[in-house]
Order: sequence, then structure tokens, then C-alpha cells
Amino acid sequence: MKHTNQSIQLVWFKKDLRIHDHAPLFEAAQRGPVWAVYVYEPEMIQADDFDPSHLVFINQSLSELSQALQKRGIPLTILKGDLPSAFEQLQQMAPIHTLWSHEETGNRLTYQRDLRVAQWAKDHHVIWHEIPQTGVIRRLKERKRWATRWEKRMTETILSPPENIHPGPVVPSVGILSEIDCGLLPSTKIQAQQGGESQAWKTLQSFLTERGEFYQKDMSSPSLGWDSCSRMSPYLTFGNISMRQVVQTSRQHIERLKERKASGEAIGFWLRSLRSFDKRLHWHCHFMQKLEDEPDIEFENFCRTFDGLRESEFNPRFFEAWKRGETGYPLVDACMRCLHQTGWINFRMRAMLVSFASYHLWLDWRPTSKYLATQFLDYEPGIHYSQFQMQSGTTGINSIRIYSPIKQVLDNDPDGVFIKQWVPELANCPNEYLAEPHTLPPLLRSLHHMNIGNDYPEPIVEHKAVYKLARDRVYAVKRMTQTREAAKIVLEKHGSRWNQNRNDFPARHSLHE
Repeated sequence: MKHTNQSIQLVWFKKDLRIHDHAPLFEAAQRGPVWAVYVYEPEMIQADDFDPSHLVFINQSLSELSQALQKRGIPLTILKGDLPSAFEQLQQMAPIHTLWSHEETGNRLTYQRDLRVAQWAKDHHVIWHEIPQTGVIRRLKERKRWATRWEKRMTETILSPPENIHPGPVVPSVGILSEIDCGLLPSTKIQAQQGGESQAWKTLQSFLTERGEFYQKDMSSPSLGWDSCSRMSPYLTFGNISMRQVVQTSRQHIERLKERKASGEAIGFWLRSLRSFDKRLHWHCHFMQKLEDEPDIEFENFCRTFDGLRESEFNPRFFEAWKRGETGYPLVDACMRCLHQTGWINFRMRAMLVSFASYHLWLDWRPTSKYLATQFLDYEPGIHYSQFQMQSGTTGINSIRIYSPIKQVLDNDPDGVFIKQWVPELANCPNEYLAEPHTLPPLLRSLHHMNIGNDYPEPIVEHKAVYKLARDRVYAVKRMTQTREAAKIVLEKHGSRWNQNRNDFPARHSLHE
């Protein structure tokens, strides 16, 4: 292709697959001809935290993004290759004046990739503008007043997409690539949510007007939460909608509800639930900030006195049973099997899965976190590793929460609606034995045609014994003087400051609910 004297504004789409409230696209369109580019990066696609379901969601989002850009005068150029090599190839076709993108708080691979891109831009005298799209603050020195700064970002004006964009020279595009094209097996998550900006808005509107009235009450139930929870997390992860859009739209609904209530209209539980949802939007970015401030928490304990606690005792047999959903604990197994096909469960069940792996099975959080990263369609590294360590007891600053997989059945699925859907071997099990089907008397086993130990496994560990052992071992480290001193440092760097200035928020959950 011939060179051109035009200087290009290169918009690099990453996890911001939308056109509304997209500052890089908005700014680039005002300054010259635009290349809108997405790059399939083999290094990321083959990583141990990537799943074919992620690619399917990305492709659905790219399809809609491509159509939206085409209507505004430019194509979406899709490339495959490593970065910054792919940008270097573009530079050979036309000089790139400015690179525009959103900031990303990703895994170590994306962090190292961004360092390479920054060096390439510097070497080629390309100006790179990275623009925030969440409440995460780059190069944050300390957490004081963090929530105030978050609030300021969330109330900024939402940007409309440019109506007409001047295109740069035509660039060959590989088009949308399937899982097979990218060297992956087809996705098994046949019931996963679909990607795309329009899907994000449909999901948000249905939550705010139809599904969300009992959000606060139903969020802990794996079956009721399926509809009552917002289900916005994958759309925020892949940027089909901005956090600012979700915050402002939700608050508009809250204000309308307050007006209706003031006029005497019955509004049910709507106001309480949407206020609860609003609080969780803050925590979404709060947890991401932790990884931004300390990228090593993807691999290292927050509190280093917990080093060596579990690593040398990793049991591969336990790990495989947990991954398959064959531990003999029905709710644990149902959650894992649900993930295999849908890529989503609510927050309470995620916490239980991690707790069971970390305490009952005594598995180190590093391999279990990588596996669940592939199972969560909404895998967001900042939230993922912060929450994983919190639920595994390695932060030094959080309470030790060891979930009972038996009590969770009684509390959140007493009628077995969720369990019997995902563990059909237990379809005939009487509800009163569903939390512990191995205790079903022989006569009832015969009567209900249940063969525990064959059709469904006996418990892989004995709850009471491993619970006590795990609790004692973790608290032994937690009580150490070194741990208390290390925890002070962790708290100073990562604590929410809720108890200090009341500017952060007490509902410690994420948008997975």
C-alpha cells in the first residue's frame, strides 16, 4: 500500500467495545482522519485466564461495534498479532500522529503490553492519550477522599458518539475470527449472556424497570438472583457500557422513584433495591483500584506472612473434583456446573466456591483463581484477585469467612431449585437431605432410587473436621505479630476508609450480584 501524508488518529479499542461515552473516539474524530482498530492478541487469547466464551462475547460486541462505526463513516479494522508490532505495520501504511485509548486495569500481560506500546509510541514520536473510563485512579498516592474523586468522575457529562467521522486510508482487516481461527476449542458456555452495546442497555433497562425490585432480598439466592441481580458485570468488563452511564441511569430511576413515593404512590421494594445497587457500583471500582495500585496481587499474597500457608500441600485430586463439580457437596457442585454452561453465578455462590476450595480443600488461591477466571464470563482482574484473596484469608485485613456448604443450602436453596437443575443426579433426593445427601438412610436411598457414592459422590472431605483445621491454621498466622504489622501496611494502602471519613460505602459486594 502506498504511503500517505495524512497524519492518522488511531483509536485502539480494548475493553471498551461501544461508541457511546467513548472519549477516545470522541476526541480523535475532532482532530483528523481516524483508524478504529481492534487487535486479536495471541498472547492474551492463549493465556491461562482466557476462555473461548470470552472470545465469543468479544466477537458479538465487535460485530455490533463494526456496524455502528460503519454508519458513522469508518470501518472497524480488525488485526491479529502482537503489540506493538501490529501498530508498526499500520505506521508503515500511513503516519500515526496520535494513539487514543482508554486506561485498562488488566492482568500482568496487559500491563507489560502497555509498557511496550508506550515505548513504541515514544520511539516513533506518537502521542498516546490514555483516558479513564472507570473510577480507578492512576498513580494514586493514597486512598483518602478516593470516593469523592470517584463521584466526580461518575457525574461528568456522558459523551454522545460522533455523527460523522473522517476515515483514514483503507487498511486490510482480518474480520471477526472464530474460536477455531484463534486456536481455541469452541465455547462450552451455551447459555452465556450475549455481548454488545444494545444488549447492555436492554439488560440494564430490564433490571431497572422489571427484574430489580427484589434485588436486595434475592441477591444471595442462586436461583432467585438469576433474574433479580443486575447481570451487568460482563457488559462493564468488556466496556459495552460505561460505569458512568450505569451510575447516572440508575440514579435517574432512583429520583423518579422518590418522586412517585412522595406523591403517595406505592413503589414496593424498588427504592431500597436500587439504592443498594448504587452502593455496589462504588465497590466495583474500589476493588479494581487495589490491582491498579499493586499489580503483584495477581500472583502474590496481599499480606506476605501468609506465604507458604497452602502452596506445598496442593492436592491435584481435590482440585480436579472441584473443577468438575464432583465434590459431594451439592451446592458447590451445582455452582461449578452452572458456570460451565452459563459463565455466571451470584456473588454469594462465588464466595462459597472460593471459600470451599481455600479452606475445605486447602487449595492455594493462585491455580483456583486462574481456573475461575476462565469460568467467569465477567472476569475482571482487579475485582477477581482482590476478592479471591479476601475470600481465601490472605489479605491480613479482612475477617476470615469460611462458608459452610451445608448451611448455604439451608439458607439459599432450601427447596433445591438450583441444585436439582444443575445436579440432576439429586433430582429425587428429599429436600430435607439435600444439603447432605450422603446421610440419606439406606431405605430412602432405595425408595428414591439414589446410589450415593456411585451416581453422586460421597463428600470429598468431612466438613466439621476440615473447617476446624483450616480455621486454626489461618488464625495462627493472623495472630502473629508480623501479620498484624504487615496488615497495617495493607490497610493503609488498600483500605476503603469507611470508618475514617464516611466517604466510602459499607456494602462489600460487587456487581456480580
